Amino acid sequence: MNVEFGLWGVAILMGLLALRLPVALALIIVSFGGIWAMLGWNPAMGILSNTPYSFAARWTMSAVPMFLLMGFVAYHTGLTGGLFNAAKALLARLPGGLAISSIFACSGFAAVSGSSLANSAAMGRIAIPEMVKAGYKPSVAAGCIAAGGTIGALIPPSILMIIYGVIAETSIVRVFLGGISIGIITALSYCVVVLMIAWLRPDIIPRAGANDAPDLRSAMRQVAPILVLILLVFGGLFSGLFTATQAGAVGAFGTVVIAAAMRRLTRDVIRRSLTETVLTTSSLLIIGIGATMFTRFLGVSGVSNLIASFVTDTGLSMMMVLLIIICIYLVLGTFMEPFGAMLVTLPIFLPLINAEGLSLVWFGVLVVKLLEVGMITPPVGMNVFVIKNVASRYVMVTDVFRGVLPFILADLLVVALIVAVPSLVLFLPDLVAGR
Repeated sequence: MNVEFGLWGVAILMGLLALRLPVALALIIVSFGGIWAMLGWNPAMGILSNTPYSFAARWTMSAVPMFLLMGFVAYHTGLTGGLFNAAKALLARLPGGLAISSIFACSGFAAVSGSSLANSAAMGRIAIPEMVKAGYKPSVAAGCIAAGGTIGALIPPSILMIIYGVIAETSIVRVFLGGISIGIITALSYCVVVLMIAWLRPDIIPRAGANDAPDLRSAMRQVAPILVLILLVFGGLFSGLFTATQAGAVGAFGTVVIAAAMRRLTRDVIRRSLTETVLTTSSLLIIGIGATMFTRFLGVSGVSNLIASFVTDTGLSMMMVLLIIICIYLVLGTFMEPFGAMLVTLPIFLPLINAEGLSLVWFGVLVVKLLEVGMITPPVGMNVFVIKNVASRYVMVTDVFRGVLPFILADLLVVALIVAVPSLVLFLPDLVAGR
């Protein structure tokens, strides 16, 4: 009987999400109502009253506001603006050099933002006007930045990876390390796309490099403070000197000090950075609380065991199960934001991954990559709409969606590589663990 309640709960949750009810509210309503129906009022109230504290009071969760504050201060003070100039000084003379420079600048900005949306917005304002001026087709220029922005969730400090590590109860540092290689591979695959377009269609992306590349020494002086901060934070994190939370605190403090030293830390910047940090953290916490309640509901109802037994009894291979999971995430990404899609599905998928003995670190990186593909997939690719807003004088939404198509194909190839060669993800985590 409990399994029936669980299945009805999953169906009702999907219905509420289809009606555009906020993800957190849908998760809490279904979980509370399902436990009430199965066990009674007191157990339901017990879970509702205990879960918020047990989830939000975890020490590792304090890394979220710290890394968010680091990213928002860097974004609002323009500390990362020099990244594009530095990349351009090195790469602008390549065919499609401005686009390649923007991809590497996105990768650098990812190391202080942890957010695809912030990455896309910051680089879109800087790079798209320059690319259009240099003769790039606006749709391709915008598509390149929209795709490059997705690297923000793959390279640490990824907020998605922090939340995944907390929900999956696995090492956040190991997930971070696994994301580095896939972030780099993603960036390189995007560069290959740009080079191929420049070779095949010079009318869309000019083959000739820019002749006005900035002076390398000047560009490196601009970006030196943020590079030192990145080395300090992640050198300490991956060497074991800092925990994830301590690294976030060091990063936030260092960003504030650098911004103040450069006289960019105004009262308005402080207010906007703190406000956005509080709002984003609150949103993530309430979704996480709902997901934790939903996990308990599925466990009590027996749905998790039912799904694992179904996979075993039907004789589906693990590769077939992974293919189904990949398709589900790609579909969810077309109409749900990444945090909601991840936290709705993890309670269902994690027991399967555990039962098969697969690496939770590897699965976490795969999930984050799939969710980031959704950020540029129609009809609700959030990065696409961000780019449209910051570059509305150059492109329409449909133009940006056309521009991201070749990059989506590159993303699907990277997903295939993650599945076929798990060591691409696990190499760095295992290397660091084996020191």
